Amino acid sequence: MRRFGCAGWLAMAPAWAPAWVLAWALAWAAALGVPAMAAEMSRAVVAAALARAHGHAAKLAGRDLSGLDLSGLDFSGADLAGANLHGAKLVGCRFGHADLRGANLMMAWVMRANFDHADLAGANLYGLVVYPALDVVMADRPSFVGADLSGTRIIANLGNVDLRGAKFVGARLGVDNTNQSMGKMKILLPDANLAGADFTGADLNGGDFRFADLRGAKLRGANLEEADFSGADLRGADLTGADVKDALFTDAKLAGAHGLDAVHGRASAQGLPPLR
Repeated sequence: MRRFGCAGWLAMAPAWAPAWVLAWALAWAAALGVPAMAAEMSRAVVAAALARAHGHAAKLAGRDLSGLDLSGLDFSGADLAGANLHGAKLVGCRFGHADLRGANLMMAWVMRANFDHADLAGANLYGLVVYPALDVVMADRPSFVGADLSGTRIIANLGNVDLRGAKFVGARLGVDNTNQSMGKMKILLPDANLAGADFTGADLNGGDFRFADLRGAKLRGANLEEADFSGADLRGADLTGADVKDALFTDAKLAGAHGLDAVHGRASAQGLPPLR
């Protein structure tokens, strides 16, 4: 059975990853206090449990699967509530309609994984590894269409990812000010498809939403302080009660957007149309 601490997590990195990427990742892991990992099941045992389910929900709730290479397995509909997938390699896995409520996916590798309509409410997605390097590789994009991410903690590069109709109610995607030695860690969602997503009451402060598709998105009561929506498509979105202090809306499409006259911090926001 594979066991990973900080060094083990880095060992899962592609062999071609440049030294500076590995050094950055090691520093990040150390700053976050990554503990040693000791999964209670092997990949073979997990695969067998999925096979025994015969189309029913595999029962893996609360299991410690941290650090395992589970790439390519089909967890569709599985019960993984409260499971520990910290640092697990989930490349190409399928989690459609799976129950991942309260699961720990901190620093899990999710390239090409499918989380469509999965329930991730309250899960920890801090440091989620979406791309194998800092550059966006379109073929590696995971998918979260219709996923429930309410109450989650997310810091990751989700640029270009399909999150149509996803639910982020009360989610915390804002800048992390606790690890300043690593710089300001924040959510990156440039060019992401967030059409119809629900960010009601979510913390998005400092987030990067440049050129994202936010048509019809719900941003009621959300914290958008210092977030960048430059070039984003916010047509038909609802910003009622949102805090837009120092936010950027330069060249954003705002036709039909609701609540622009009922936002907070409007005086310091840039790019919003003048009030009538």
